[in-house]
Amino acid sequence: MEKKLKVGILGGTGMVGQRFISLLENHPWFEVTVIAASPRSAGKTYEEAVGGRWKMTTPMPEAVKNIVVMNVNVVEKVAKEVDFVFSAVDMTKEEIKKIEEDYAKTETPVVSNNSAHRWTPDVPMVVPEINPEHMQVIEYQRKRLGTTRGFVAVKPNCSIQSYAPVLTAWKEFEPTEVVATTYQAISGAGKTFQDWPEMVGNIIPYIGGEEEKSEKEPLRIWGKIENGVIVPAASPVITCQCVRVPVLNGHTAAVFVKFAKKATKEELIEKLVSFRGVPQELSLPSAPKQFIQYLEEDNRPQVSMDVDYENGMGVSVGRLREDTVYDWKFIGLSHNTVRGAAGGAILCAELLKAQGYITAKEG
Repeated sequence: MEKKLKVGILGGTGMVGQRFISLLENHPWFEVTVIAASPRSAGKTYEEAVGGRWKMTTPMPEAVKNIVVMNVNVVEKVAKEVDFVFSAVDMTKEEIKKIEEDYAKTETPVVSNNSAHRWTPDVPMVVPEINPEHMQVIEYQRKRLGTTRGFVAVKPNCSIQSYAPVLTAWKEFEPTEVVATTYQAISGAGKTFQDWPEMVGNIIPYIGGEEEKSEKEPLRIWGKIENGVIVPAASPVITCQCVRVPVLNGHTAAVFVKFAKKATKEELIEKLVSFRGVPQELSLPSAPKQFIQYLEEDNRPQVSMDVDYENGMGVSVGRLREDTVYDWKFIGLSHNTVRGAAGGAILCAELLKAQGYITAKEG
């Protein structure tokens, strides 16, 4: 068996960093060897640095407990120890942009969960089943950065995972207009009910920046590479409302769609359940066997029953029916911190390895 690639987690003490660490336990290709965080955590063991703030339902992996946390700002030192890094740092957008490019310039690939680089024109923003070809823009990014190995790749916002794959499966029917309302879990804000008790029995009808991301990011995913940059698609037109709800994990979307071409319910469902991408063809370690499942029951998908479908990497769809104003409407559900965050980034890294963009460093 070839040696596992050495991985660093930037921002490893936060909720998404913890999710990376729990999902990478026993990963067949990747091994967490470095955890970097803010200067206040540096020098402590990972167990000490996290203290009582371990937010996963599974225990902290034994293999990481005694890793001494490094200062994320000491870029050269961290980069020397790893083949590539996952980024989940908690900083301002400008600081994130700079530190991720600084790591890339040390010839260390960066696979980011952050939003900072999602609109950098030569940075691929990828859902591996939908737009794996966007990774080709890395060659242009490397020219800009002056690197041979280093680059930044990102995954999109967690909220779009419950409907963008569905619309992709239906692209031959040409969706023209989409109205989506997302009901988003509190873990998307890095919280549990212990640290956000005011969310119990509550709904907050606003999540900063989320509606714009939910409307624009799918169009970038459906875009094309032209002259070394990704040019977003022009349609469909998407309008969104994003609501925070008292659920720990799982973003649900209620979606209305208008199509240019007529489709039957049977055709739409068939396109969903047969939708496959490169991760399924390559059997990547984190890839769901079936990306999208369709549930016939009127009361599905439900967070409590369906959020962990395909280990949290699949999308559940139900209640597909004709609409009186739009053509069709449906409910979608995805796991926001697995498929929507760390798991989606890990699948991107697996794709990048399979495509030859991430390799072991020499020596």
